[in-house]
Amino acid sequence: MTTPSDTVGDVLRDWRRRRRLSQMQLAGEADVSTRHLSFVESGRAAPSRDMLMRLAEPLALPLRERNRLLLAGGYAPLYPERRLDAPDMTAARAAVEAILAAHEPFPALAVDRHWTLVAANKAVAEFLAGVAAHLLEPPVNVLRLSLSPDGLAPAIVNLAEWRRHLLERLRHDAASSGDRTLIDLHDELRALPAPASSRPPPRAAGIAVPLVLRRGDATLSFLSTTTVFGTATDVTLAELTLEAFLPADQATRDTLAAARP
Repeated sequence: MTTPSDTVGDVLRDWRRRRRLSQMQLAGEADVSTRHLSFVESGRAAPSRDMLMRLAEPLALPLRERNRLLLAGGYAPLYPERRLDAPDMTAARAAVEAILAAHEPFPALAVDRHWTLVAANKAVAEFLAGVAAHLLEPPVNVLRLSLSPDGLAPAIVNLAEWRRHLLERLRHDAASSGDRTLIDLHDELRALPAPASSRPPPRAAGIAVPLVLRRGDATLSFLSTTTVFGTATDVTLAELTLEAFLPADQATRDTLAAARP
């Protein structure tokens, strides 16, 4: 989000630092002179809209940050930000719902950039029995839901490993985006009670970190996969992540298939 104090130089320096690009490297990749880029960053030269978009490419700026850069340069935002339930987002919303439904009987959900639940398929609800009501009141944060002692944490067999995985993922998101909400969320979740064994087990030799859950007498093991809209031109859609939990073994697949109506 842009603030009154934001300048083009502020935004460019911020993202050069995050991407670990020197001024010379950015100038080379954007095909502009280092001298001109220096003038742009210092405010001695007013960049055109086209110039700002050229600089945004090598920085791999997310759509929200491209709008921030344009606003700092005195231009109108280029990328709209609509609610997913807006009338002109009908096709996108239908695509999200279709993808989530296609994963049943396996759980799948959609989250925004702050890990707030946007949509979920019917299978997700079946895993929320015993979760405290306050964690299910909108807006629902799925990371808080996963790691809270009042949430799914007591049912997660490999909680130490899964907790480490989620915190590393969240720390990476927070560091790469600089988003204050994500930074605060990481600090909050890191302060939650850790498993009895505070040292997480060594990384397994498997292909990915599984989520292992107790469900009644059964133990279910899942691998997490994510889907994003790669060609989105809307900020909301670009920041949406669909996460599906697929069986990591045949026993889990058979258990969920047998429970399907």
